[in-house]
Amino acid sequence: MTHQILVGSRGSALALAQTNEIVAALREFSPDLSCRVVPIKTTGDIQPTPEARSVENKSIFTKEIEDSLIKGEIQLAVHSMKDLTTDLPPEVTIAAVPRRADHRDALVSRGKHKFDELPGGARVGTSSPRRRTQLLAARSDLNIEEIHGNVDTRLRKLDSGICDSIVLAAAGLERLGLKKRVTEFLSTKIMLPAVGQGALAIEARANDPETLGLASRLEDRSTRRAVEAERAFARKLGATCRTPIAAYARVQPDGKLAIDGMVSSGDGRMLLRGQLVSNKSVPDEVGEELAESLLNKGAQSVLEAV
Repeated sequence: MTHQILVGSRGSALALAQTNEIVAALREFSPDLSCRVVPIKTTGDIQPTPEARSVENKSIFTKEIEDSLIKGEIQLAVHSMKDLTTDLPPEVTIAAVPRRADHRDALVSRGKHKFDELPGGARVGTSSPRRRTQLLAARSDLNIEEIHGNVDTRLRKLDSGICDSIVLAAAGLERLGLKKRVTEFLSTKIMLPAVGQGALAIEARANDPETLGLASRLEDRSTRRAVEAERAFARKLGATCRTPIAAYARVQPDGKLAIDGMVSSGDGRMLLRGQLVSNKSVPDEVGEELAESLLNKGAQSVLEAV
């Protein structure tokens, strides 16, 4: 007997590509499974402006999808992990975290200039405070231009001459088959990624054991540990989607969890970075410990200068 589930997703090309990737993986485990992707518009899709990304709108890319999940209109939801709030509604849970794709940011330049080769005054487009502050910290001679829209829109704006370069998530470009557009993958020494960047979150209702069991087949434990540490780091710092923070964690060959974190003022003039390697078994404790170390170094003053 064929089992059908409805999978909620944002309607952008990237979101649908990610969701179809998950659907294909689920079907490999359950060939009789029938999945229908349900595109759902979120606040972030309807109002893609800085004003929409206020403290009150922490879940601008997920709330409507989670509401549909809670109501039982869909059984699963697929999100970019970096869009998911660190505090989830009690009715839902992250059923699985698949293996992470590329965590890095990528520079896309019209003149094929790498980051160190960009001329002084070059216009670099991004709407991300995290990217803006790290770009300015590394190259204060750059002009950072506010640029919005999905990946295709930003690439069109670049090609039309609005900017000289733009910065995008490498994983998104790869999932859209646009890896050839990358001029340079930025080192984490220059650009630490967003919390959860490159990872996906499969969300389900907490009281739906059948769907939870189905999704759990896609779980990658190492990725789960890493993103849990990153999310705990952000939670401890009280981060919102407009807070210039970054974190990247990974499980080392010896099983220890390593995490790098960054917090910055809005202009990039005050920037704190830290690193921690821990053998603690609880990822949240690792992320919180790194956040605490940055707070002890003055991170709260930096955050208040955003």
